[in-house]
Amino acid sequence: MNMHEDWWKQAVVYQVYPRSFRDSNGDGIGDIKGITERMGYLSALGIDAIWLSPFYPSPLVDGGYDVADYRDVDPRLGTLADLDEMIAAAHAADIKVVVDIVPNHTSTEHEWFRAALAAAPGSPERARYIFRHGRGEHGELPPNGWKSTFGGPAWEPVGDGEWYLHLFAVEQADLNWKNPEVHEDFKRTLRFWADRGVDGFRVDVAHALAKDLESRPLEDWPDEPEQGVIDGENPLWDRPEVHEIYREWREVFNEYTPARFAVAEAWVHPDHQWMYASPDELGQVFNFEFSKMDWFADRFRLAIEEGLASAARSHSTTTWVLSNHDLPRHPTRFALPQVPSRVHHQLVNDWLLRDGTTYIEDRELGTRRARAALLMELALPGSVYLYQGEELGLFEVADIPWDALEDPQAQMTAHGDALKGRDGCRVPLPWTADDATGAFGFSIPAEHAAPHLPQPAWFQGFAADAEERDDASMLSFYRRALALRSQLIAATGSTELTWAPDNGGEVIAYERPLADGRTLTSITNFGAAPVSLPEGEVLLASTPLADDTLPQDASVWIAR
Repeated sequence: MNMHEDWWKQAVVYQVYPRSFRDSNGDGIGDIKGITERMGYLSALGIDAIWLSPFYPSPLVDGGYDVADYRDVDPRLGTLADLDEMIAAAHAADIKVVVDIVPNHTSTEHEWFRAALAAAPGSPERARYIFRHGRGEHGELPPNGWKSTFGGPAWEPVGDGEWYLHLFAVEQADLNWKNPEVHEDFKRTLRFWADRGVDGFRVDVAHALAKDLESRPLEDWPDEPEQGVIDGENPLWDRPEVHEIYREWREVFNEYTPARFAVAEAWVHPDHQWMYASPDELGQVFNFEFSKMDWFADRFRLAIEEGLASAARSHSTTTWVLSNHDLPRHPTRFALPQVPSRVHHQLVNDWLLRDGTTYIEDRELGTRRARAALLMELALPGSVYLYQGEELGLFEVADIPWDALEDPQAQMTAHGDALKGRDGCRVPLPWTADDATGAFGFSIPAEHAAPHLPQPAWFQGFAADAEERDDASMLSFYRRALALRSQLIAATGSTELTWAPDNGGEVIAYERPLADGRTLTSITNFGAAPVSLPEGEVLLASTPLADDTLPQDASVWIAR
């Protein structure tokens, strides 16, 4: 097993959403044993690590991100012994394991929160969370007008004049990170998983832990403090004090050999991303600017430049992400009309709210662009994070019935007015084209419960077993690209990138050193005019080439 300290700096990490990956016991929910059963598939894909979204005991109000116990496995997903077996199977296949840590909030079913409700105002039990007395004669009004990101107020009354803060769902109570007991308990959790062989951590909502509720009266804060500011004046997001927490965590990570690392989910201003990725803190941060881009060369070029600049400033490497469990799948984003980013976000949301009927989803175009985006992404210096199912070319499932949705975004906002939620990218994977089981192989062939989210009939055309037999499939393309990346690009250990002479306008072109001494040129053509190719060996193209030119919405790797 490759144990060099900085393995994660150029790794390909595959995100597993456990409840939708593979169901080994037929209850309709993916589980830990299901991941172990598919370790051969993951190894053949050519990844370096898997990142597991939360598998902890949870009421599942928010897909497992409402954690009731940070040091156990949800019984619906298996046991600690099952997880130990999965970690061992991954390591045997030379695959590292990264787990999700959710430090901003706990489930209201967590033993700490139950104790807080049973205790009196001002008690040590309540001091683990953010409780404040309400306004009004009897505390009947919330402390201020802050809003939850899922809709509705961010404060919930507990019946004795006090309210607790929840930046997300009502069932997700925010922890008080000014309490030393919270610090110590999370360090215990980090050690618990590192001792079991976990190689790294993904930190959920990493920019929200530190909060300012003391510098001014709560009612003086705006109802919706501006996010993305860089002056440290937001009371809830990206506070300077948050970095003290991660410096503590770095001390824990460094207790192990090799040292553990973490990657921050921090939706912050690009000028602040580097802080989370410092070697004194977590090590890496998600470059979400890249994942937010629509199909325009100048937008992707900017995201690449910002990601590389942030990495240089942090003395680390950046990450490249096209899809995850919180975003509509990128083939769909690229298949819909392309407009400036903020408008495009609204366009995609409108398309989801109307079950995919508002605009035409050009799937042939979306697939073409997704293949081009993969090559553009994979040759960049840094780590690449893939989301389960993107290697199959899956599109967003837009027409899940409202009564089948699980995402609190849908449940906490009015139908048709705000958000349908993120379930469209969380539908269980299709493993077999034969639908005799009614679940495309997601569940065991014997009689089983329906998958927890309904699979559309068109999933049959994207089943893993069919794509494995098709050399032209998205899965085969991913395998070839990942193999080349591992052998020729990542193997150099280089983080060097040079913009190629023909970079600019509707073309993104850059150069990287290869392990065999040659130079790789990666070219992506966003424009209508074909692009002439430089001399050299074509290693891989996202679409067939003709007359030594690269057509629109295509990428190529050339070695010379």
